[in-house]
Amino acid sequence: MYRPLPTPKEMSRWDAAAQQDYGLLQELLMENASREALAVLLQEYGPVRGKQAVLLAGPGNNGGDAFALARHLADHGALVSTFHAKPVESYTGAAAYHLGLLLKLQLPLVPLLDTHIDHLPPPDILVDGLLGTGFQGEMRPDYRQWIAYINRLPRQVFILALDIPTGLNGLTGRPSPEAVRATTTVSFEATKIGLAFPEAAAYVGKEVARPIGIPAKVKRTMPARQHLLEASLLDQLNTASDNLLHKGRAGHVLVAGGSPGLTGAPLLAALGALRSGAGLASVACPSGLGNEIKTGWPEVMLSPLGNGDCWSEECARELRAPLDRCDALILGPGLGRSPETAAFCRSVLRLDLPPLVGDADFLFALSRNPDLFALLPEHAVLTPHPGEMAALTGLSIAQVQENRIEVAREHAVKWSVVLVLKGAGTVIASRDGDVYVSPFACANLAVGGSGDVLCGVVGALMAAGHEPLTAANIAVFWHGLAGKALEARFPARGNLAREIADMLPHVMSR
Repeated sequence: MYRPLPTPKEMSRWDAAAQQDYGLLQELLMENASREALAVLLQEYGPVRGKQAVLLAGPGNNGGDAFALARHLADHGALVSTFHAKPVESYTGAAAYHLGLLLKLQLPLVPLLDTHIDHLPPPDILVDGLLGTGFQGEMRPDYRQWIAYINRLPRQVFILALDIPTGLNGLTGRPSPEAVRATTTVSFEATKIGLAFPEAAAYVGKEVARPIGIPAKVKRTMPARQHLLEASLLDQLNTASDNLLHKGRAGHVLVAGGSPGLTGAPLLAALGALRSGAGLASVACPSGLGNEIKTGWPEVMLSPLGNGDCWSEECARELRAPLDRCDALILGPGLGRSPETAAFCRSVLRLDLPPLVGDADFLFALSRNPDLFALLPEHAVLTPHPGEMAALTGLSIAQVQENRIEVAREHAVKWSVVLVLKGAGTVIASRDGDVYVSPFACANLAVGGSGDVLCGVVGALMAAGHEPLTAANIAVFWHGLAGKALEARFPARGNLAREIADMLPHVMSR
């Protein structure tokens, strides 16, 4: 269901524990890494006999991986040249051990600083072992020159990055400020969190994670706090036909939303709930909007509240009856931003609520009325996009986007909610600080109403009995899969939000 995505620091702790607690030599782990890198290279590129292979070995353990791989490539008949980033005698530890093997084999070794890049002919294979996941700070000028050289190489040159492309931040997935654009990246033991972000895709190329011998017990006792959502999540859905199932057992989702000019949003949330298996979906709205709501889908029931077309204390009182009949509440789609709306939200939060999904204008009310955070039930899921998250936190949108993982984690814990920070590579954070990342970056989801459909899916899953975190994770993956499936019909976008909802039942077989 979830693939661990360690941070560079978590990976370093795994590596240290394997050596200190279990006696695994770093030389052995490096040898394992190089053999896995060779296997990936042979799998993705093909036979290397007679091929020109240039390996760039940095000053640390990433350079040691390159030294070890150079030996294996030579054994397979490649014409190997290894360029090292510092004097041979200054390497230490496992990197020095594998460098020593190259020296004994008398394989070509060339100092990076003595190399005129412009005079270097393009190789068939280039291995990037300059900088690893632990790189921070200012990049050496010659490294920048090598990155520029690599990125200018003809497309037919196969570029293999060891663990991470040089210059890419292993935590954020952003270049600093340049990074190697690899054909394939082989991740040792586990994919590092930065490589899972959509921003990293142009640099990572095809990513392949391979084990290098870290004991499973190490990873169990020191688990990563970040995880990638995987398709097996959908196995938790009961997709088998149950001929005895009736609509009351399939869950009833109530959407409280809608205001003048914004009656489509609650309908889309209700449609998302129905398309993801809810037996019943109702929209609660001011009674003056009832005719607009009823012209939507006939499958969506209506609960008119109060008098007129504005939210009021009377609406909150009258919401009690439909709340008693539902299994999950979605609060916010199209709710509006009037002062009366905030007062309505405050009154609703004081009621005995079923599992709650807060979205859209409810989040606006939260941002303008921080006292409402104290009223949130413990089974709440909030689903902000970056702009809404900025308003909720007081950060700029750029600050939110620069560190989505930590921003989501910090505030999910602070507010004691499940937080779904939407966007390419949606981030889900739990109340305990664990973080989950969607593998989808899909332009077909970038359409008005897409978020309304998503909160409908979350609501349907909670109405069916799933815990808030599980519901959010399944919903985000399912919604992303539906958007991805629409690429075939709408390669240049142009799909509607309701078509995302309509696709939900059809992608289950995928």
